[in-house]
Amino acid sequence: MNKYKKIWIIVTTFILLLIISMFFMIDKEKLEHFEYKEFYEYLEEGKIKEAKIENDKVEFFKLEGESSGEWYYTENPHYDGFEEKLLLNGVKVQTISTSEDIAFIIDLMFYLFFFGIIIFTIVKVVKSTGENFKVIKHTNIKFDDIAGMDELKNEMSKTVEILKNPKKYKEKGIRPTKGIILEGPPGNGKTLFAKALAGETDVKFIATRGADFQSAMMSIGSRKIKALFKKARKNTPCIIFIDEFDGIGERRNYAGSGVDKENNRIITAMLNEMDGFESGEGVLVIAATNSYSSLDSALIRPGRFDLKFNISNPDINTRIKLIELYTKNKVLDKSIDKSRLAESFENLSCSAIETILNEASMNAKLNNREIIIGEDIVIASKKTKCNINIRKLIG
Repeated sequence: MNKYKKIWIIVTTFILLLIISMFFMIDKEKLEHFEYKEFYEYLEEGKIKEAKIENDKVEFFKLEGESSGEWYYTENPHYDGFEEKLLLNGVKVQTISTSEDIAFIIDLMFYLFFFGIIIFTIVKVVKSTGENFKVIKHTNIKFDDIAGMDELKNEMSKTVEILKNPKKYKEKGIRPTKGIILEGPPGNGKTLFAKALAGETDVKFIATRGADFQSAMMSIGSRKIKALFKKARKNTPCIIFIDEFDGIGERRNYAGSGVDKENNRIITAMLNEMDGFESGEGVLVIAATNSYSSLDSALIRPGRFDLKFNISNPDINTRIKLIELYTKNKVLDKSIDKSRLAESFENLSCSAIETILNEASMNAKLNNREIIIGEDIVIASKKTKCNINIRKLIG
């Protein structure tokens, strides 16, 4: 049985025992009632030997004969000197505040429940730090699914070859690359490229984002970093991909707020993991960022992140390949020249081009056409707020 489940069972059992104890305190054996006048007469006659004074009643032991008796109860008169009168008549007196006892138990139960929930939540958060990182054995994405980036594909394939055979290259004095940074504007396939690299080289893949390491609880981010690398080492060879890396890798601020201090802890944990003795054995970290200049210099130095590649908006040749890729199952009108269309997509990202062509196809369908015409592309660009050069499109 999981140790956390044992703790939860113990706490629950303790609370149940408190509830049962309170029940027995409230549900006492019912005693026979005596009028206070009768009680007073027995007191004067010396037949009351013991009494328990509670908030709303007085339980008393009345002698029935010389050596036997029973417990009864009557109303509490609530007058000054009542307890003294009992004592002067030889009665053994015990004062009981039932409401205070019950209130104490209720308060205790509340605090136990409240702090139990807090402890349980903390345990669950700490326990689940590594559960959010899913290991993908087969990404089912290849380099053929990505247009362009031929030089980068070739370079990265060599890197992964070393990753898969570290001992072979270690004998030649070559250590594996620990980290690679992909910089560039969003929407140009940094994540897709990392998945394709894993799929092309048959390496396991863990995809994360900078936001995955942020938490309202202090030190959870650094724990998640450790859990991530621990899981990656169990699944070597493995590629760790961290998107939006500037979300956790921004340069440290030692005089900042609590958020800055937590970010410092995350960076420190990252440094420790990448500098570890086995950190480079079978684990490659690929980080994607839109702002390389904002990253902590200690984190991105050679020896940690050895290589840096710029993934910019696609050039003309890549845009032509993208058009062919994204219109594979679509039909463009014969009047649309792919070269001119590629020129009209100048300064657009890969995702923007895919979005325009997809929206153009939807517009054609709405007009009961299977063929995409130039007007569909113009309408699609306006809907998606992606500016294209219409003059180059129409020639």
